[in-house]
Amino acid sequence: MPSRTNKFRGRSRYHGRGKKAGRGAGKRGGRGNAGLNKHRVMTRIKYMPNHWGMQGFNRDPSLCTVHVTVNVSQLSDMADDDGNVNLGDYHIDKLLGSGQVNQAISVTVEHASAKAIEKIEAAGGSVTLSGDDDDEWEED
Repeated sequence: MPSRTNKFRGRSRYHGRGKKAGRGAGKRGGRGNAGLNKHRVMTRIKYMPNHWGMQGFNRDPSLCTVHVTVNVSQLSDMADDDGNVNLGDYHIDKLLGSGQVNQAISVTVEHASAKAIEKIEAAGGSVTLSGDDDDEWEED
């Protein structure tokens, strides 16, 4: 019994599939986003209104400060025998207040949240801020 392809061999140009159905994605008008500016333009306008163009804006990188942070719950692992931690040695510039402090730790850091300072002082420790003093105004 001959196969379907052999049946059409030499007799029909499209083998019974119509003009474009046998050519990849021809019958559905292309694959993916093909035709979004031509035959699928109404689909783009209706269902993809924000597909192209800019949304929002990017701030200048000099205005964005990204801190390397640590929580107070991690300080006991970093403290030395005396209970002192200089977070600048670990390249950490901000102390956050998540977790618990079980021992008195003396911390030196550039920035610290209010809750972190409160928790460390409640445990009998102290926080020394070594940040820039440019923010403070001195009266003459």
